[in-house]
Amino acid sequence: MPRTPSAVADVMTHAVVAVGRDADFREVAETLQRWQVSAVPVLTGDGRVIGVVSEADLLTARDRDGVRAEALTAGRMMSVPAVTVHPDSLLNEAARAMARGHLKRLPVVDGEDYLVGIVSRGDLLKVYLDDDRELADRVRFELAATLGPGTAVDTDVRSENGRITLAGELPDTVSAAILERLVRSVPGVVGVELRLAAPT
Repeated sequence: MPRTPSAVADVMTHAVVAVGRDADFREVAETLQRWQVSAVPVLTGDGRVIGVVSEADLLTARDRDGVRAEALTAGRMMSVPAVTVHPDSLLNEAARAMARGHLKRLPVVDGEDYLVGIVSRGDLLKVYLDDDRELADRVRFELAATLGPGTAVDTDVRSENGRITLAGELPDTVSAAILERLVRSVPGVVGVELRLAAPT
């Protein structure tokens, strides 16, 4: 079975639109419009992320600086420091970073801040739009991998709109609380209901 998407690298887009720090107001505006994105990373000449410039930055830059649009550059308008994530960051970590900063997308950088991709809210949400049968299979796989193959056989796993129902007999090697936490940790699961009887 394919590996469960759990890290940013599993869902990020590798092809990224970006601008240099010297890009002027018009160039940034045209880039946002052409690629239908709300923000772009700002890079140094060697590809390191030093900031992000967004539609909101463009709209407020002239008022803030009191200069003509032609004189504004990405380096002058960008928000710093850039909020970024690493490819091995967990999906829920990326989601929390977006929520804290009210951001729609995050640059993905390596250990030296070189741009390697971009992750958006939509990328994170894809995990929750999986087919119910695929999600149930993913939960069975995780149960078998973590608790042993017998667990997946003895427990009936059903998914409906991302809500997992486990029915059958509670494995004698694990508590209901631990089992619920394990299932909730599977990307794509939005709720868990246990209908498990204690082992006899």
